[in-house]
Amino acid sequence: MDSGAGISGHPIPGQSSQVKSATRTLDIIEYVVAHDRPLVAQEIAVALGIPVSSLSYLLATLVDRHYLVREGRRYSAGPGLERLQAKSGGFSLSERAAPLVRTLRVQLNETSSFFVRSEWDVEATVTESSEQALRYSIETGKRIPMHVMASGKALLAAMSDEELDRYFAESQRERLTPSTVTEEGPLRAQLARIRKDGFAMTDEERSLGICGIGRVVTIGGEPVGALSVAVPKVRFDDALRERVCGLLERTSGLLESAA
Repeated sequence: MDSGAGISGHPIPGQSSQVKSATRTLDIIEYVVAHDRPLVAQEIAVALGIPVSSLSYLLATLVDRHYLVREGRRYSAGPGLERLQAKSGGFSLSERAAPLVRTLRVQLNETSSFFVRSEWDVEATVTESSEQALRYSIETGKRIPMHVMASGKALLAAMSDEELDRYFAESQRERLTPSTVTEEGPLRAQLARIRKDGFAMTDEERSLGICGIGRVVTIGGEPVGALSVAVPKVRFDDALRERVCGLLERTSGLLESAA
């Protein structure tokens, strides 16, 4: 069956506009790269016949992804284009995780992130916020104690027993909400369940009204980070939990296989 048609043979609704958007995006990149000087949006719109309203969105997306650079009203080629030509091994783990995190957010429309460990904290290196009005947001680069985050618990559960002993001896585990688990015994019990189930769960441990699910990413036998999804508690139910866990398992597998 033609991949561009539905069961009846008719075009899939919305596909034509999606293809047009993709084509326009490539046209913009090629047109800007072909010039030796920065271009204003009006020049691009006139040359390519793109409505200004559509062009503004496409330019903003390309700037956000670093394929174009904006200086004042002018646009020129950005460093993202050079990165696309990088040889094998030229992409960082966070760069490889970014499109997968974006896909995770699109599939769930819930805030999705990739975290790495920083001493006894976790740090979000990639995060995509939900587009729903009620959502959880996290700052890229901000360090947060491991014990309050689903990603942190997933990474704690992946530690060796010796390193986990050192964590409990050295870490300061502050109670951020009434639900925060800080004591060693209950926290070790949580980590034992995570090791068994493969998923870490938090229920209002860092922020009131927010639940989190995390899964460790292991490459070469070593935990290198964790994927997580944060959901307002009013939307969190068993069906969503199962869907999130399935997508986290799939996404972590894709990231591990791409290494």
